[in-house]
Amino acid sequence: MMSRQEPAVSLWVKAEPFSYGAFPIAPHPRLNINNIKKIVIYAKNKGEAGFPKISYSVWRHIACNKLHLSESLAWMYFSRCHFLSENTSAVERLEWDHNFAGSSKDEKENMKNQVSVVTFKFVLYLYIQQLHKVSLKASLVAGDEWPTRSSSPDLDGRSTPRNSNKSLDDHSHMVFVQNNLHEILDMLVEPDNESGYPGDVSLSQLAVEALSFLLGGSMDRCKTLMPLQDIAMLQTLQHRSGYSKMKKTFSLRLFQTWIKDCLVQNPFGISACIASGRRLSWPMAGEEKDNLSETKRGRIATNAHAVPKEHMKGNKIIIMSQVGKQTVARSSSTLENSCVKIHRCHSAYIYLLSPLRSVTVEKCRNSTIVLGPVECAVFLSHCESVTLIACARTVLISSSTLCTLHLLTPNPPAILSGNDSITLAPYHTYYPKLEEHMAEVGIGAERNLWDEPLCVGPDHKEDSPVWEIMPVQDFFTFNIPLEMEGTTKSIPGGLPGKYQRAVNQRYKQIDTWQKTVKESGLSRDQRKEFQSLVESRFHVWLSESGHKRELDSLVLPQQGKKSQ
Repeated sequence: MMSRQEPAVSLWVKAEPFSYGAFPIAPHPRLNINNIKKIVIYAKNKGEAGFPKISYSVWRHIACNKLHLSESLAWMYFSRCHFLSENTSAVERLEWDHNFAGSSKDEKENMKNQVSVVTFKFVLYLYIQQLHKVSLKASLVAGDEWPTRSSSPDLDGRSTPRNSNKSLDDHSHMVFVQNNLHEILDMLVEPDNESGYPGDVSLSQLAVEALSFLLGGSMDRCKTLMPLQDIAMLQTLQHRSGYSKMKKTFSLRLFQTWIKDCLVQNPFGISACIASGRRLSWPMAGEEKDNLSETKRGRIATNAHAVPKEHMKGNKIIIMSQVGKQTVARSSSTLENSCVKIHRCHSAYIYLLSPLRSVTVEKCRNSTIVLGPVECAVFLSHCESVTLIACARTVLISSSTLCTLHLLTPNPPAILSGNDSITLAPYHTYYPKLEEHMAEVGIGAERNLWDEPLCVGPDHKEDSPVWEIMPVQDFFTFNIPLEMEGTTKSIPGGLPGKYQRAVNQRYKQIDTWQKTVKESGLSRDQRKEFQSLVESRFHVWLSESGHKRELDSLVLPQQGKKSQ
């Protein structure tokens, strides 16, 4: 029982490492708990190259020679962990990408080998890949006919398989940590570390500090946040957290009990935002009175008012759910650096033209989504017939079909399991503040690997790929029909040669057509009649193609610079 003097501690599982670090595929069979524990022992034997930080060269040797992972997969794990766990600035990321793009093959390998992450954080990162491991034993106990990860409530209250909703399911993240906490802590035990308690072992301060990668904490109802190790070492809590001032270590047994006692639902997660978030009254074009009976207004909410200002990154959330047959266009301070969840939207046009932290597009169909630069990752999941236009550090695609992605990304797009008919194309648009926003999130235009996807998972076959590069004849540039101040006047980095030639050829055809009409010798009345006929046919095409509704929606005055 807590004494009056003892502060009320809340600990929770952070969403970002699980949502954008744990890839929604079954982990490589050799990436199991026993092999992950061996990484710490091996790394310590490698001296400074392995511990307390492990270099990519040491990890690559372990991954490729001992675990038999592909080198591309090894780098994907390592670079993702580095981004999520190391606080690098936008300028540093821009400089690294710039130098990497202009280097030779040997120079690139040397640059990779210079990258390092905290060893304990990396083994934690590898362990949370088990989040998506299918358990035959759990299914047998639950009485399920097929192996599943049980069910969890969807954003709209529906029950869905938890494996299809990991990016939004902060409850499953907490349950995973609760059920596996002993294994997680046991991985961080260094050899011959006894705590002084019979049958117990100890954790170093370095190990507890690494746990801050997965766990957040507060002592004042989330008005301010504190690192886990700072809370655990408070004088008034040491008897519960198991910290010994003399040995500067923690008793694993006491520390584990303390964590379990203090663990609560993520106060900055999706569930909390749904329960207590503030609704945003963003204008949705297409909501004319005549259509209200047919069109259900989508729901948009945020927790921005509840997140401490100095901890917005990774915690500020905006949820957009069930936007249907409407257009949402926004650029605002609330949107900036937020984690956006776009859920169950259909036949919608969504423009979010601000620098963003991360974006999940889930269970959407027949929609066009245009994003400002995304610092962390874009995750497209369980979507159908979605066109996504994004500039992002990492792009993940899972269980989606008939989707087209126009990308600017310095990393290979990761095509995971369950996809079909994915089309990849170069980034083909711009808006006036695009380059300014790209600089804010640390993404440059020199290195764009949109056409070099990494296929991860067991269902990829060379003779029947689930993706293709967009044919040149199907490529058109995209104009963002919104006014905004800024200096960007063209697509950053330009278009790849063959696509640029195709665009130039179409411009020539337009010029030839205009010249033909001009030189046709039509009288003034004939020209007016001809113009009227062309406009009539154009409006018929707009109606038949569905573009008329999109253009009509854009008539609504944009209010993107308001504070909401």
